[in-house]
Amino acid sequence: MSILQDFNLCRSASVLVVDDEAGMRSFLQKALQKHFGLVEVAGSIELAEELRKRCHFDLIILDVKLPGRSGIEWYEALEDPNRHSDVIFMTAYAELDTAIQALRVGAADFILKPFRLEQMMNAVRRVLQRRQLARENFLLRREMTQLVETDSPMLGDSPGIKRLEAVIQRVAPTPSAVLIEGESGTGKELVARALHQQSGRDGPYVPVNCGAIAPELLEAELFGHTKGAFTGADRAREGLFNFASGGTLFLDEIGELPLSMQAKLLRALESKTVRPVGSEQEIPIDVRILAATNRSLADEVQASRFREDLFYRLNVLTLTLPPLRERAEDIPQLAHYFSRKLSQELGLPAVPFSHEDLMAMQAHHWTGNIRELKNFIERCILLGHLPLHELTAQDSLNGRTPGYPSCWPLDEVERRHILRVLEACEGNKSATARQLGIARKTLERKLIAWQDEPLIESTEQS
Repeated sequence: MSILQDFNLCRSASVLVVDDEAGMRSFLQKALQKHFGLVEVAGSIELAEELRKRCHFDLIILDVKLPGRSGIEWYEALEDPNRHSDVIFMTAYAELDTAIQALRVGAADFILKPFRLEQMMNAVRRVLQRRQLARENFLLRREMTQLVETDSPMLGDSPGIKRLEAVIQRVAPTPSAVLIEGESGTGKELVARALHQQSGRDGPYVPVNCGAIAPELLEAELFGHTKGAFTGADRAREGLFNFASGGTLFLDEIGELPLSMQAKLLRALESKTVRPVGSEQEIPIDVRILAATNRSLADEVQASRFREDLFYRLNVLTLTLPPLRERAEDIPQLAHYFSRKLSQELGLPAVPFSHEDLMAMQAHHWTGNIRELKNFIERCILLGHLPLHELTAQDSLNGRTPGYPSCWPLDEVERRHILRVLEACEGNKSATARQLGIARKTLERKLIAWQDEPLIESTEQS
């Protein structure tokens, strides 16, 4: 078994070997080419710098004693904050001062010649392990600030869910792009997670909400940036494409991408490389792409809001998630699941559901789909009873006119409906405005006008 086999980073990583001995260059190039996507060699600092200008290298294996300038004097590479490379120094001279100097200039490891191949591979392994750990720590911190729902949307035995499960099982192990369509709250991200978990890919799952990142920062977030590339870029940083190396990048709300960013994304997907903001170098990527949208991208293409070539690049396979109203037979199972889970999280007793309660939930039109149902069950547990007045279907069962209380003025009905849709869209104003069929500015104006007004309480009892 290869000593580097468990590092998915190798497949898309690049290495530069710098040594004045032709035999050493050939030996290391042959050994490393089995594991890395790109391995280049050079016999001097001058030739190595020419290569570094043309291509980014994740790892440099550098001899200390070289003709002309020594490896420790290669300041362009060792002190470049925008194109950082891990460096393993090697030397035939076991001098303590040389080792200390190498560590001071940022050496990731230091190896004495002659060495066995296993020693070099172990050094490479340690460097890759530290790099992978740094990326995983970054992703964990990012996940902690962007907590996502992890409840399975595949709970249920409805035909739509069974078909969806079968397709996921079939396509998950493939490298093909998948476009996931469905209304807000139907569980698009959870399907993406299921595709990644069943894919067999070793790298991480990295979700990106394209609608939650400012358009001017999106390119740097995805592709990375160099130091000073824009105001506030006080240090270089890798992009999410790099962090997802060997794994899956999930582009949620892909329809929110500006047209200029769509062109850059298409180029990255076609060339399988990314160019950090402020850099001239291309970095190879090995990433499986999943994308999701709550609108029809085909319609967006027709309206000239989405690039046709990017649509076809992403639309290798489309999975359409059924809304909750089309899988009402799954609601009892979902309701009981959420009740058990949330009662444990809240430390409160679960609310028992009668047959009539479950019928009312099945008959209700869940605008926010599974997310709205989960929020409703949470309110049930907090209140200690079922607030059936929220379910218009229950009003129908009791012989009353479904909808909002007849004593409410039209302005309050409009306000309640808009706030309900906003909640179902998780506060996404663009998605809310589209669903309501109004301009985003109109929505924002109404929300500002309502922010200090108390809600009217309903006096009708269920």
